Amino acid sequence: MMKLHFAPNSRAGRILWLLEELELPYELNRMDFHPKDLKSDEHRSRHPLGRVPVLDDGDVRIFESGAIVDYILERHKNGGLKPAVDSPFFPEYLQWFHYCEGMVMPPVNTIIVHTLILPPDRRDATVLGQAQRLLTKALAPVEEALTGREYLIGDFSAADVMLGHAVFMSNRLGCVTDEMLNLKGYVERISARPAFDKAINT
Repeated sequence: MMKLHFAPNSRAGRILWLLEELELPYELNRMDFHPKDLKSDEHRSRHPLGRVPVLDDGDVRIFESGAIVDYILERHKNGGLKPAVDSPFFPEYLQWFHYCEGMVMPPVNTIIVHTLILPPDRRDATVLGQAQRLLTKALAPVEEALTGREYLIGDFSAADVMLGHAVFMSNRLGCVTDEMLNLKGYVERISARPAFDKAINT
């Protein structure tokens, strides 16, 4: 059985969401999102930087959320939640799957550092403002792509697990503006999925 090393309010939520969507059996090692757990010698033996998610599957240990999603789909679901390579939606699926970490998460990380992680005297309002504007700008193409669609490529896919989770977090951070009606509706649809609800509230 797969074992997911998990902390709430982290990228590990994507993997828990995926496992729930696919109804795959798993064991959960729930840790606090705090250095006492994540930077412990025990967890650093799993991930050299002391981060989550980490997935154990028999003799396999893998970290990096996008890699874990691909691994689970290929090893345990025969490509489920992923269009076939010859599908017209495959290139778009790849684009949004990787757009998440390439364009959306870097400013999200900066915002979290300058609002939650750093002590108040080390936070930089200028850096924070730049990251907030950059995040809203990065979300604009996603807003456009969702026009007339419930999910990124039409049907729900693993691209939604990756980017949808990031959009949900961006909305929590106040960077999905009221004018972004497609994204607001998208967040509502994601939030209504039972598997997502379980992942985000575990």
